[in-house]
Amino acid sequence: MTDQLASGVLYVVVCGAGPASAVGRLIEQAHERGWDTQVIATPAALDFLDLDALGTQTGRQVRSEYTKPGSGRGRSLPHADAIIVAPATYNTVNAWAVRSSDTYALGVLAEAPRLGIPVVVLPFVNAALAANPCFLDSVDRLRAIGVSVLFGPGEWEPHAPGTGGSRVDSFPWDTALDKADELRASGGQSGAGLRS
Repeated sequence: MTDQLASGVLYVVVCGAGPASAVGRLIEQAHERGWDTQVIATPAALDFLDLDALGTQTGRQVRSEYTKPGSGRGRSLPHADAIIVAPATYNTVNAWAVRSSDTYALGVLAEAPRLGIPVVVLPFVNAALAANPCFLDSVDRLRAIGVSVLFGPGEWEPHAPGTGGSRVDSFPWDTALDKADELRASGGQSGAGLRS
């Protein structure tokens, strides 16, 4: 891992979809660019992740729930300078857009835009789900609050139903990281530490 912070602290919010098992690629690329990283997992993502390997790679435990009183864990995460949500699932995008905060990851995401933290979303949904008006409305809602959703021609385009497995190895982690770098360079505010 790079010594502190040419670019700042990057939270990586991982959802339960095929590319989640390869999120270490994003972490590696982020470290090469000078980011310090913290992985936050949705409950559905936990089965996709090697928590010990990610903890070693980032130097921090993967977070997936609020700190329990008396647990001995630190109260807050490091300050976030940007957040990447990848792979972002249909469920997470829709829940976030309707202001749900019933998981730790959704709580972090609900706060981020109002704290001035740039957020980049890289979905992984099939074309049938992506065409659902609920999903399209959710993408519009997130964009309206300043979230950068990489969805559409020239960004990320959904795969045909039943073909997601063939898209895992080509999942464009670097595209999300490029956007986070761009937003950070253009003056995205550094956020405060988020809730425990």
